[in-house]
Amino acid sequence: MNRFFKLKENGTTVRTEIMAGLTTFMAMAYILSVNPNILTAFGQIDMGWYSVFLATAIAAGVFTIAMGLFINFPVALAPGMGLNAYFASVILSSATSDHPFTWQMGLTAVFISGLIFILLTVTKVRQILLTAIPDSLKHAITVGIGLFITIIGLKNSGIMTIGVEAVNDIAAHKFTDVLSFETVIHLGSLENTNVQLAIIGLLLIAILMVLNVRGAILFGILGTTAVGILMGAVDFSPLSNPQTPWVPDFTQLNFMEFDWDGILHTGIISAIATFTFVELFDTFGTLVGTAQRAGIMDNPEEGKKRVGKAMFVDAVAVAGGAMVGTSTTTAYVESAAGVAEGGRTGLTAVTTGVCFLLALFLAPVAALIPGSATAAALIVVGVLMAQSLRNIDFQDMVVAIPAFLTFVIMPFTYNIANGISFGIVTYVILASVSNLAGKKKYDIHWMMWVLAILIILRYALMGSQG
Repeated sequence: MNRFFKLKENGTTVRTEIMAGLTTFMAMAYILSVNPNILTAFGQIDMGWYSVFLATAIAAGVFTIAMGLFINFPVALAPGMGLNAYFASVILSSATSDHPFTWQMGLTAVFISGLIFILLTVTKVRQILLTAIPDSLKHAITVGIGLFITIIGLKNSGIMTIGVEAVNDIAAHKFTDVLSFETVIHLGSLENTNVQLAIIGLLLIAILMVLNVRGAILFGILGTTAVGILMGAVDFSPLSNPQTPWVPDFTQLNFMEFDWDGILHTGIISAIATFTFVELFDTFGTLVGTAQRAGIMDNPEEGKKRVGKAMFVDAVAVAGGAMVGTSTTTAYVESAAGVAEGGRTGLTAVTTGVCFLLALFLAPVAALIPGSATAAALIVVGVLMAQSLRNIDFQDMVVAIPAFLTFVIMPFTYNIANGISFGIVTYVILASVSNLAGKKKYDIHWMMWVLAILIILRYALMGSQG
């Protein structure tokens, strides 16, 4: 084991690596309950809670172990937060359209994006895109997804509710007329047990994080569940329900549930582009950041090679996760928790992956967790992602305006692709104006021009709903 993982060379031990792997698992194990709740949209999408649980544990376990064995990298993978929310929102928002976007089409989009990632990684085009997009937009995308996740958490918990009488076009009415409309977004009923439980969960997770407790989100979810039991808000039927067996039932896995007939639908094209685009930056930031924390980038050349190989495993994980029935599987920023505990090699990842596979036998326990508890976790995850705001220079309007539009339009239009599109186009326009006016000079990569033109054509030809 020492020779295979090069433990001495990396200044670590078997015990340290195993403890680091357990720490990473504790930090991200919340996905085992959160992901099934999101991808079944709390009963509104018929993917099957247990089916998604199986897919989540299998994808996280198998590909995290692969990252450890083949790349010797202390990074864990699992279905990504943000992209799973986008997956669910696309399906729900298209549920009543003439051409409904089914969850099978969603898995097909994720699978195709995985194949695109493999191609981009092998041809090195991925590195070009990473260089082309300004850092400010990369950080804005992270913030926007965080806000998007927060709104989903607030809505699913009942803390935030949507008014029955929405204002379709406020600009078309006089101010006094607008006042007569019901508020579109407002506070939910604080007398509702689910709302109360979500607020308790939010406070509990926040307190644990303030106290720097490892695995604060997971322990917060478990603590909220315990409070929910005392409040009578927990359903114990999963413990004896054959739909959530203690022994894994792989016949319930949504394996290769793809819809190739709907592949040419404009909605799936947009979804493929969004899954690919967002995952591109999410993975890059996680892998590079974790590599730096682990000291892997101390040797730049060797570090770049290992990150490049890790990107390939990540690309395969995207396609592989879709095959077993879950949204985009990606590198997890929570891997930094294990690195902080001393994890330096792939043994950390292997340990985390084994824990996820063992979790296959805990489905009934995960099913006990109420939606309010996982909704509270979503809100806190939004807080963590919003930390990227500090990396955006709001004194520079060429940087600030595109970044602001990126992370504001995402949650307000309930669409990640819209935010990214507005950010890219406005950056290209404003940076070009500044350059032509002889003001501050900005480098605009040729790929940014290509992306801006494609985005404009996309909205011109397909419309805002495409």
